[in-house]
Amino acid sequence: MQLLGAKVEAVKTGTRTLKDAVDAALVDYMTNYENTFYLLGSAVGPHPYPLMVRHFQSIIGIEARRQILEREGRLPDYLLACVGGGSNAIGLFYPFLEDKSVNIIGVEPAGHGLETGRHAATITTGSPGIIHGFRCYVMQDEQGNPLPTYSVSAGLDYPGVGPEHSYLKDSGRATYVAVDDKEALSAFALLSKTEGIIPALESSHAVAHALKLAPTLPRDQIIIVNLSGRGDKDVEQVKALLG
Repeated sequence: MQLLGAKVEAVKTGTRTLKDAVDAALVDYMTNYENTFYLLGSAVGPHPYPLMVRHFQSIIGIEARRQILEREGRLPDYLLACVGGGSNAIGLFYPFLEDKSVNIIGVEPAGHGLETGRHAATITTGSPGIIHGFRCYVMQDEQGNPLPTYSVSAGLDYPGVGPEHSYLKDSGRATYVAVDDKEALSAFALLSKTEGIIPALESSHAVAHALKLAPTLPRDQIIIVNLSGRGDKDVEQVKALLG
């Protein structure tokens, strides 16, 4: 972004995660709305932002659908993608929503474990609420204030989730599960060693669930796992965590 001329400001308030970055951006936008255009890369926020992000990200699912039909001659049995705000996931899921034979699974971060409260599994443990100008599942207290969240992956560390994911959960079209830090780190290492592909820690959550799901299925079942990013950015963090 800096190479393209942008000035990047690091958020220094709160937990310094996505929630706090969005908070800071919205405060600045409201103060300087006359000469500011608000951009958002995740599938969250007020309309039309989730729709815009889904539209552009849907190229993921469009390409995946075309390629699997060319390669296998049929649709996949399962789609897996990590979910924080949910932009990569909704991009993969959307072109398959009308294909009822395709099972759709979003994978949330269970952090240190759901029972510890140190996680960001919003759909799994949250309740309907309002955050950043939109209604969705939120990790919140009794007054509706967002709760602190945690994940080994900063990109999944958000107390809300895209409104379309909330709808897909309520409608039953998609299922949402949670994977903890240890499982994600193990999947990160396994994919790196066996395939030479270093996945982002975000994507490693989806890989981890695929590793649990695959042994339960017939060998002819097809699973598409979306790798939303590369893990170069995470290698120092993983090195420190795994020793």
